[in-house]
Amino acid sequence: MWLGEYEFGQIWLAVRHEPGIVIDVLDEVCYTEGPIGRPRSGFDYVIATDGACSGNPGPGGWAWLEQMTGAYQSGGEASTTNNRMELIALIRALEFVPAEASLLVRADSSYVINSLTKWAKGWRARGWRKADGKPVLNRELIEKLLNLYEARTGHTEIEWVKGHAGDAANEFVDRAAVRQSQAHMR
Repeated sequence: MWLGEYEFGQIWLAVRHEPGIVIDVLDEVCYTEGPIGRPRSGFDYVIATDGACSGNPGPGGWAWLEQMTGAYQSGGEASTTNNRMELIALIRALEFVPAEASLLVRADSSYVINSLTKWAKGWRARGWRKADGKPVLNRELIEKLLNLYEARTGHTEIEWVKGHAGDAANEFVDRAAVRQSQAHMR
C-alpha cells in the first residue's frame, strides 16, 4: 500500500492505494490559501457544505469549507446516497466548529436544512417516525446532527444557497464532494 496526493484545482486529496484500487481518501482537515468567496461578517465561522453521489445509491462524497480561514475537509463512501453525503458534510462541519462560537451554515440541500430546522424534532417526538408512520430514513445521521445542533451554545444561523450558481464557497465544496465521489468509484 502507498500514499499518493492528487491536485484538483484548489483541492488536494491524499489517497491510500492498493495496486489499482483506491482504499481510502483521507478526510483530514486541510487549508486553502486564505478566504474563499465573500463570507458574511458577524460570525466566528462561516461554513459551506455539500454532498455528491454518482448514482443514488452509488459512490459519494461530502465536503465542508470554513470560508474565512480556508479550512476544509472532505471524504466519501463507495456505496451511499446523496442525502447521506449532505448530512455527513454538516455533521463533520459541526464537529469542527466549537459549540460556543457563532456560526453561519450555508448549504444547498433543502433536505438537510428542513430535516434539521423543521422535521427532526417532530420525528424524535414520534419515536423517529414520519407523520405517515413510516421510519425516518437516515435516522442515525439526523439524530447525530440534531444532537450536535442542539448542543451548540453559540449563535447559529442556517442559510440556503442556490447550488451551481457561482457562489465561490458552494462551488468549492461541490468540486471537493464530486472529486471524493470519483475517488470512491470501484
